Amino acid sequence: MELTVECQKRPEKSKPNALRRSGKIPAVLYGHKGAESIALTLNAKVAEQLLKKASLNNTLITLNIPEISWNGQTLLREVQSHSAKGFIYHLSFFAVSAHDTLEVGVPLHFVGEPAGVKLSGGMLDTVMTSIQVKCLPESIPDSIEVDVSFMNIGDALHIRELTLPPGVIAIAEPNQVVVSVLNTQGGAPEAEEIVPA
Repeated sequence: MELTVECQKRPEKSKPNALRRSGKIPAVLYGHKGAESIALTLNAKVAEQLLKKASLNNTLITLNIPEISWNGQTLLREVQSHSAKGFIYHLSFFAVSAHDTLEVGVPLHFVGEPAGVKLSGGMLDTVMTSIQVKCLPESIPDSIEVDVSFMNIGDALHIRELTLPPGVIAIAEPNQVVVSVLNTQGGAPEAEEIVPA
């Protein structure tokens, strides 16, 4: 998924709280010119919509900054929000080159009902819900599908066994367990039903 957002250059000496009261969210863009950063603002409603669709370090966001004639791909690196009230304080973006290999976290999407759950009463144990991968910006998957329908009690699926999209490489330890099917029958014996005499 790729999103496009328009930002404005933040006026010098502007106060963050005053910006928020006027419906703007302070933001910063890193890496568009080496180590240089640029202070930005974006509309609070746009920021809220963005956070409903984008996830940290995973979704490519095209930023348009008309005042400096800059347009480029970024990742959302940090979101600061009020812990109790939930409103957004500040956003940080990081510019990425189309040729840069990125390390990103990608959610795992489990599909199918394991045979060991459906037929034998086992339990699916999802050890991991996301994995770190390395890929080019345009190859970032929204999620990685994991078919668990063939799994029986005692089976485990490892990172090395995942089917990854072309150009996507898992960074984590290949022998790490992603998901397994546990035997729930080996626990405490079931209480016998007592029938009144």
